[in-house]
Amino acid sequence: MTDKIYLYHPLNTLKPFAKDIWIVDGDIIHMSFPLGIKVPFSTRMTIVRLQDGSLWCHSPIAPQPDLLREINTLGKVSHLVSPNKIHYAYIADWKKKYPQAIAWASIGVQERARSQHIEVDFNATLEDTAPPQWHHDFKQLIFKGSQVMQETVFFHRPSRTLILADLIENFETNKFASCLWANIMKLTGISSPDGKAPADWRATFKDKTAARESLAQILAWQPEKIILAHGRCYENNAMEELQRAFRWLD
Repeated sequence: MTDKIYLYHPLNTLKPFAKDIWIVDGDIIHMSFPLGIKVPFSTRMTIVRLQDGSLWCHSPIAPQPDLLREINTLGKVSHLVSPNKIHYAYIADWKKKYPQAIAWASIGVQERARSQHIEVDFNATLEDTAPPQWHHDFKQLIFKGSQVMQETVFFHRPSRTLILADLIENFETNKFASCLWANIMKLTGISSPDGKAPADWRATFKDKTAARESLAQILAWQPEKIILAHGRCYENNAMEELQRAFRWLD
């Protein structure tokens, strides 16, 4: 069975998404699941130029030399952000390239990194509100309710763009060479056009009230666009897509 994914080429290069926001599509990673199954995932990072001119990097992908040269033309890399405990793998590599940057830890990521024998020098921890370094640029919250993993969600105020890691995954099934993988994505609820959080993670949200409160706060921000780490982003109709993707909380 092939694990080939037709990726979002070109890879490892800046792609403008909104004013002062760029996305960068990366290579495949493999997530380990029970029974030794390794599922192929496409990857994407987001770069935001803050009002002070510094760069904020969400879920960094592998730091390729040509990509770093491009990024350096935008400004100074100052923030490396792990939005949840499974989005951190390349932060240590970025810290080596940009030792002055602050590495921001999500809930549980330091324990996760230690369990995988990956050393990451985190400098600060993400909280339920934006820190002084970017409170003029972002609103943020920790999406609560899961017993297993919580994700920090970011809303870029100037562009009204929501930035998510795994709370919505929206894989296009025609990008999988294997029909089996395409069908698995459909069965787990993470295939476009009906992408959402993966079924196994959804099952861990035992506190639905807390999750609904988190969603209500996001909806109150009234985002217009959504950047996703996995799959097709939403360049419009963000409110409708959020209500659709989180109907499992009804």
